[in-house]
Amino acid sequence: MRKIVMLHGINHNMFGKRDPVQYGTITLEQINERLQVLAQELGVEVECFQTNHEGEMCERIHQAFFENKDAVLINAGAWTHYSYGLRDALAILTVPIVEIHMSNIHAREEFRHHSVFADIVKGQISGFGVDSYLLALRAAVAAIEHTY
Repeated sequence: MRKIVMLHGINHNMFGKRDPVQYGTITLEQINERLQVLAQELGVEVECFQTNHEGEMCERIHQAFFENKDAVLINAGAWTHYSYGLRDALAILTVPIVEIHMSNIHAREEFRHHSVFADIVKGQISGFGVDSYLLALRAAVAAIEHTY
């Protein structure tokens, strides 16, 4: 069975409570539940991880490398726009990486328009709320199977 890790970044534990205009009212737990349902349909395993600590995220990316995960999904939140440390950790991976954003980062504040991960990820999905996660999972599975 293909194994994928879903990395949730800073402040994502507050989904459902923070800025419902941008992020809706869905909670992180509900997002993870939706991912698990789709993973079962697609015949893959998804492990979800969330942290508010950049070093912990870096360590989990390293762990994904050593565990030979088949793909990585990441919504790094604000780290997307400035964390060269996470970018360098992601660059170690040799599997498809899909960058996710619930909101359309290109329709928001100027600083959110740039991703330091953009040149090393397979692709980005943004602006579709919780469906961004589900689309990203489908894209990762397609990339693993080379059916894109």
